[in-house]
Amino acid sequence: MSVDPAALIHPMAVVEDGAGIGPGTRVGPFSVIGAEVRLGANVEVKSNAVVTGKTSIGDETVIFSGAVIGEIPQDLKFKGEETRLVVGKRNRIREGVTMNTGTDGGGGETRVGDDCLFMTGAHVAHDARVGDRVIVANQGAIAGHCVIEDDVIIGGLSGIHQWVRVGRGAIIGAVTMVTNDVIPYGLVQSPRGQLDGLNLVGLKRKGVARSDITALRAAFQMLAQGDGAFQDRARRLGEETDSAYVREIVDFVLDASDRSYLTPER
Repeated sequence: MSVDPAALIHPMAVVEDGAGIGPGTRVGPFSVIGAEVRLGANVEVKSNAVVTGKTSIGDETVIFSGAVIGEIPQDLKFKGEETRLVVGKRNRIREGVTMNTGTDGGGGETRVGDDCLFMTGAHVAHDARVGDRVIVANQGAIAGHCVIEDDVIIGGLSGIHQWVRVGRGAIIGAVTMVTNDVIPYGLVQSPRGQLDGLNLVGLKRKGVARSDITALRAAFQMLAQGDGAFQDRARRLGEETDSAYVREIVDFVLDASDRSYLTPER
């Protein structure tokens, strides 16, 4: 076991031999830290949490009571192979959150970025890739192999289908099932996930220039009403735009994907 002398381990916590715990890190009573876990500096694991598997937790992350981080995938194809979970810095992982390690079929690693908030009961499944500053509200679920880019917000009781990509800055409304890829800055709502517009509130809060917001509005209209298939409209859009934000949408749509796309209502 490698426990920094500046760490504070409650005497009623279980820290298995081999675990690594950084300086200033605190582990509360009745929590369990597995043998292959690595906790960075100033991490806090509150009472009754479990951090297990080949899992690393970045500095200043807080794991609240009842969370189970690093358990094996909920995948029948998993046969006990060695896989891992990597969680970045300054995350807030609230009560009852679950995050699983990866599978061989998905590259062997589940990864979460920095400065995210996972509210009560949220789930991150095997081989998912979650970016920075992502918010997953209560009971939201990210299925296996998903890619959630930076600054995404997923509403409460919403689910992201396996292999789906959600582009940067998109927002998913509450009680929404998302079965296809979501363009960057998209606004998705309704029970079966319809692309209803752009996350204009998020763009304005971020301080995006009015000219870029205007360009995004025009791009969305072209994607919704232009001629040809969705990818053809995106390709034409890419030939006409000089906005970096619009270019991001174009590149996302033209990138390879295992799913189709949520498209605007025509």
